[in-house]
Order: sequence, then structure tokens, then C-alpha cells
Amino acid sequence: MRIIFSRKGFDSASGGGPSPIVDGQPVSLPIPAGAASRTSYGDLGLGELARAASRGKHDADDLCHHDPMFLGDGRCLFGQVGAAQTHLANRGVGVGDVFLFFGLFRADGGDPHHRIFGYLEVKEVIALADGVPEWLVERHHPHALAMHGTNDTIYAGAGRVANRASAVLRLTVPEGPPSLWSRPDWLRKGGLSYHDRADRWLRRGRLRSVARGQEFVANVGRRQAPRDWLARMIAEIKAS
Repeated sequence: MRIIFSRKGFDSASGGGPSPIVDGQPVSLPIPAGAASRTSYGDLGLGELARAASRGKHDADDLCHHDPMFLGDGRCLFGQVGAAQTHLANRGVGVGDVFLFFGLFRADGGDPHHRIFGYLEVKEVIALADGVPEWLVERHHPHALAMHGTNDTIYAGAGRVANRASAVLRLTVPEGPPSLWSRPDWLRKGGLSYHDRADRWLRRGRLRSVARGQEFVANVGRRQAPRDWLARMIAEIKAS
């Protein structure tokens, strides 16, 4: 089994600033659209929040990359392509693995920090080079509207977003900076892709996460401790 820490949403480079926490709820703002999109920030009811977070660079009329896409029936659709998808494939990510989506967030008057805001339990992996299912087009998923690359892939399965900014789902240590994480006990040196350097694994259970990158994979095998931790994360998301 693999747990994938998947970075998504606004930050200083993509969008212009952290996603907001509104009335105690983390609201992940999709990044601005690069290739195909039929969804604007206004369509998602995020126009004012996008304008504020981007300091006026984006507003309700701008198209966004609506991905991951959380559906009303409890499913999630997530697309990946290029080097990031190659990394997932090389690490063997597939059915039975779990994405934990995290991003940069900030509440009014609060500090910018990384936190988990949703999950996806992979039940199906769809290689779009083999043909794009019509139901994905009907959903207006951006990876289904136009191929972003030859390895364009959709991961589908059960998934939800958190409705509260729980301390349990915060990755950044209380005093920051955002990239300094409080890591779970089961996550140890060498156990997370893109984090091979020994100086990233600090004392007192801390991890200095890489500044860029999208998909960080932990192959936990059959170990019980990571499964127990993951179950707590999912339960916290579902409880909110």
C-alpha cells in the first residue's frame, strides 16, 4: 500500500497566495487553468475568494484547473500527467493506494501553513491515451477535455474534503515555516519520495519538506502503524 502526499491548490507561485480558511473551513482554490477548462472560479462559487487570495490577479470569470474534483456522490476524480505521473507510475501507485491532498492555507490573521484538506482512495486508474470515457467529458474534468500529455491519467474512487481546519490535519509545526512539518512516527528517513537528503529529517519528529513538487509517495507495505494513522486522517476528514 502507498500513501501519497499530493500538493494541490493556490500558493505563492500558483495563484499568488495561500488558499483561505473561511469560518473554520479550509477552501482549496484550484490553480488557474493552463490547458483545457470549462470551469471558472465563479462556477464553483469561489470568485471573491480567488480575487482576495490572488490580490486581484484572478476573479470569478477566470478559468481554473478544477482538479481534484470532488463529486456530490462521495467520489473523487484526480488527473495527473507528465513527470509527476511518471513518478507515480514508477512508484507503483494504483488501485488500493490513497492520496492525501494538502496545500498552503491561511486564515484571516493567521499564519500560512500546509494542511491536509481531502483524500482519494483509488478504486480505478484510467489511462486516457487508451480513450477518454464520455462520462469524464460530461463532468468537464480538465484532463478529459484535452490531453495534457501522452501519459495523462485519471485516478478515481471514494473521496471527500474536510469541512473544518482541524489541528489533526495540519502538517506544518505550530511555529512554522510552512515547509517544516511535524511528521507521523511511522514516517522515517528514506520513507518518502523526493525527500532522500538526510538533512531533511530533523530531530523531534520534524521533516523539512521540499519547496516544489506535487506527489510524494510513501510505500508503507503491510505495516499497521501507517494504516492506523491514515484511518485517523480519513476519519477526521469525514467527521468534519
